[in-house]
Amino acid sequence: MEKTRKELREIIRSVKGYMRAQKAAGIEEFFLPRRQSLEGLSLEVAKCRQCPLYKTRKNPVFGQGNPRAHLVFVGEAPGRDEDLKGLAFVGRAGELLTKIIEAMGFKRSDVYICNVLKCRPPQNRNPLPSEIALCRAYLQQQLESINPKVICCLGKFACSALLNQDFPISKLRGKFQDYRGIKVMPTFHPAYLLRNPQAKRLVWEDMRKVMAELKK
Repeated sequence: MEKTRKELREIIRSVKGYMRAQKAAGIEEFFLPRRQSLEGLSLEVAKCRQCPLYKTRKNPVFGQGNPRAHLVFVGEAPGRDEDLKGLAFVGRAGELLTKIIEAMGFKRSDVYICNVLKCRPPQNRNPLPSEIALCRAYLQQQLESINPKVICCLGKFACSALLNQDFPISKLRGKFQDYRGIKVMPTFHPAYLLRNPQAKRLVWEDMRKVMAELKK
């Protein structure tokens, strides 16, 4: 009974947060996202007009990988290469992420890869709070559909969007967090590693903890 009450409280908090985000974005007629398949959700994202990013994108970048993956990687937003191809993490940062995944003993097709934002911000600027608020529901539904064992948040914006914790990634990384009963490992974004290769060692420490958790 207590577990059921806890789940109901979590649902109510989620609905209230979504409604506040809609109101903050100037949307007065609220709609509640319905649970659906990844394929159906991808079609919904392709038609999304909730924020101005749809006007400048070339392709929405929904995400790809194993729809029943035990491990999901979440980044912040698509970049130029992702926008052109409609696929997540296919540029230089994506190549590095692939190497990390393979070093863990997986293939990209074994895991699921996506971003908080489904459209590229112009000039690869940081996501705006309003954009994150409007796109968060899509990410939440993706994770609900996949139901992974571990989520790896890549960078500050992914962590902030998923965990509602506005802390520097250097403070969060390496320590498991919780998202609706799912273990979350915050770590540095691969793009950061390209600029700061000395941090690769820290990310590998984080991935070793993820691998250990997946084996439990």
